[in-house]
Amino acid sequence: MLKKILIANRGEIAVRVIRAARELGIQTVAVYSELDRNSLHVRLADEAYALGGQTAAESYLNTEAILDAIKKSGADGVHPGYGFFSENADFARAITAMGVAFIGPPPEAIDEMGDKVSSRKAALRGGAPIVPGTTEFVTTAKEITDFGNEYGWPVAIKAAYGGGGRGMKVVHSAGEVQDAMDSAQREAKNFFGRDEIYVEKYLTWPRHIEVQLVGDQHGNVVWVSTRDCSAQRRHQKLIEEAPAAALPDGLEDQMGEAAVKAAKAVGYYNAGTVEFIYQDGEFFFLEMNTRLQVEHPVTEVITGIDLVEWQIRVASGEKLPMTQKQVLAARRGHAIEIRINAENPAGGKFLPSPGPINKLVTPDGFGVRFDGGYEAGDSISQYYDNLVGKLIVWGKDRETAIARTIRALEEMVVEGVATTIPADLAILRHPDFVAFRHSTKWVEEKLDLSGIESAAPVAPAGEDDAPLVQRTTTVEVNGRRFDVKLWVPESAGVAASAAPKAKKPARAASASGGAGGGSGQVAVPMQGTIVKVLVEVGDKVEAGQSVVVLEAMKMENQIEADKSGTVKAVNVKPGDTVGAGDVVVVIE
Repeated sequence: MLKKILIANRGEIAVRVIRAARELGIQTVAVYSELDRNSLHVRLADEAYALGGQTAAESYLNTEAILDAIKKSGADGVHPGYGFFSENADFARAITAMGVAFIGPPPEAIDEMGDKVSSRKAALRGGAPIVPGTTEFVTTAKEITDFGNEYGWPVAIKAAYGGGGRGMKVVHSAGEVQDAMDSAQREAKNFFGRDEIYVEKYLTWPRHIEVQLVGDQHGNVVWVSTRDCSAQRRHQKLIEEAPAAALPDGLEDQMGEAAVKAAKAVGYYNAGTVEFIYQDGEFFFLEMNTRLQVEHPVTEVITGIDLVEWQIRVASGEKLPMTQKQVLAARRGHAIEIRINAENPAGGKFLPSPGPINKLVTPDGFGVRFDGGYEAGDSISQYYDNLVGKLIVWGKDRETAIARTIRALEEMVVEGVATTIPADLAILRHPDFVAFRHSTKWVEEKLDLSGIESAAPVAPAGEDDAPLVQRTTTVEVNGRRFDVKLWVPESAGVAASAAPKAKKPARAASASGGAGGGSGQVAVPMQGTIVKVLVEVGDKVEAGQSVVVLEAMKMENQIEADKSGTVKAVNVKPGDTVGAGDVVVVIE
């Protein structure tokens, strides 16, 4: 068994791995960026090492900094979590070259299955049907246009080394191709460190069904459960369920068997997920995620299997503790996972909502679990994913699970940032969801969120006349983090150092109206970084035309003109950091 594990990640998944490792008696090592200096995963780990920098590229995607932390800590295993380096074969090779166990699949399997193009070829070898698309990377807009003209629009441009909807753009006509391609590559590079893309046909009303599997280093592979992940926005999941319901008899077994064949075709071991698209009684291989999935807990609660524990045991060279028959016999009931994201779902826009969490009260009760990466007082940064935490609920059947999830969501309190909870409740209560008539496009095309309002952020209470309280600050010695406790007036606290920021644009008179309510003062609705300016002074623009592209929480957002007219001023340039309400373009 491994002795000390470094978690090359942050947030909720780092916390999840730390807890599993500690239950096994394994020491844990955290790494952190400047912005995550006092994050929950850092506080829970036995040791922590600074990576430096703020953005993912400067910290969690900094290979040399992470390898240095492994050497300093003496870790004999590395868990990559999901995102960042979790599907990067070069990173896995660098780990194993140090004599350290990579808690994931072999690099060769990541090469073939982590690359969505070659994984489609592997699926074909395993006998699984694939969605029509390219089996090579695309490098020009013409290739995408030619594909769309041949197979019909819309088409999906997808990150070859990505997942979770990051770096994916749906294109409805040839005129949209170049901008969509550029945006997909930027997002993929920022989130996964690679910008290769491919293209495939975009199906009209599919369900997204995936198969969780685990293999060991002795040739054994089992599929654990299906999951339905069809409730999505921007191709990113909101609600996941296990097992996938309302399938024809025998289809789940067929999917499971196809997933195992695909995994064995590439010598796969450790945890992985094969994703399928299901429509009109047929299923098609979509991709394989060569890592632990965000939604793995729903599989855990219906089987009683700790998938992270299995990952660690497999990486330690142990055999799988259960056979395929035993795994399927262990399944009980139905589970639902709700991703609580820091986004404002008002009007169905799902705008990122970074900022401090002033209050966080999570639900409890029979069959309720919460996997979180933050506590009250922590901040959601614009530079990282906006997942606050995951609510996982079990019920004896789907009806019970839905009712229990609604109850738990109604108990949950998050103040300081907007969250997706109001949209989650709208989905769970909708007859289409209850009757399983929804698809991956249902939230954006059918669900009416026009009346949804996310609770306004609540400012923290005043701190006058506060008593002395214990505070913890940090110091670093040769890059290793140490905690220091002291007693101070509650109002004093320990101030975090402010990071250097670009000069801010002017503020709108009111930032509450998103783009300024037709005033010509085009304001951004959230904190973020300008990645592209689409207009110049003197340009004629129409209301609704995009004027700048804003990146926030690893997503690109088109900021649109609120009225027609002539551009009088452009207050930003690519690379500038802006805050909610900052005026970026003036139109008259």
